[in-house]
Amino acid sequence: MNGLQLRKRLLAFALAHFHRSYEPKVADRKRALFADLAGTVLEIGPGTAPNLLYLAHDVHWIGIEPNPFMHSHIRNRAARLGLSIDLRSGRAERLEVDTASVDAVISTLVLCSVADVAATLREIRRVLRPGGRFLFLEHVAAPPGARLRQLQRLIRPLARCLADGCCPDRETGQAIEAAGFSGLRYDRFTLALPIVGPHIAGFAIK
Repeated sequence: MNGLQLRKRLLAFALAHFHRSYEPKVADRKRALFADLAGTVLEIGPGTAPNLLYLAHDVHWIGIEPNPFMHSHIRNRAARLGLSIDLRSGRAERLEVDTASVDAVISTLVLCSVADVAATLREIRRVLRPGGRFLFLEHVAAPPGARLRQLQRLIRPLARCLADGCCPDRETGQAIEAAGFSGLRYDRFTLALPIVGPHIAGFAIK
């Protein structure tokens, strides 16, 4: 196993444990955000798939996860929940999914680490059906001038190396605003977490 594979395996292990403390902090927001999802739902970078818990059993879930060491966690969680899933490898910047073929796209704690945010958002718009929704919950940059923003910038190189490209100071909200969706609504909030406390959650409509 080379260094990159080892980091990906360790990240899968760490993420599985991280979500045990993180999910209770965002559970109510996720329930509200995902409450009425139906049809075909695509999730980019599902990680260990904590969001499966919030989905109805008749949803057709497609997961695009580039880290192969996450896949066993995803399959195990789906089996425990009695869900049938379509799990694929791939990257969010180039989705191997038909144009206008999904009813919703989910992204939680993903846009911080994609290599090209604009390309990812273009792909999300492409695969959504007209009127389809992009649902997101992401940690974001602290306000300009804040001490936390300076700390996020300082720690970015280490975070990108250890956390699969994560950029703690990414202006994800601004990127979504500029992506050309026909409607957009999101809230800002802060969790009691080091470095990545500032969050946004909401939806955009194609």
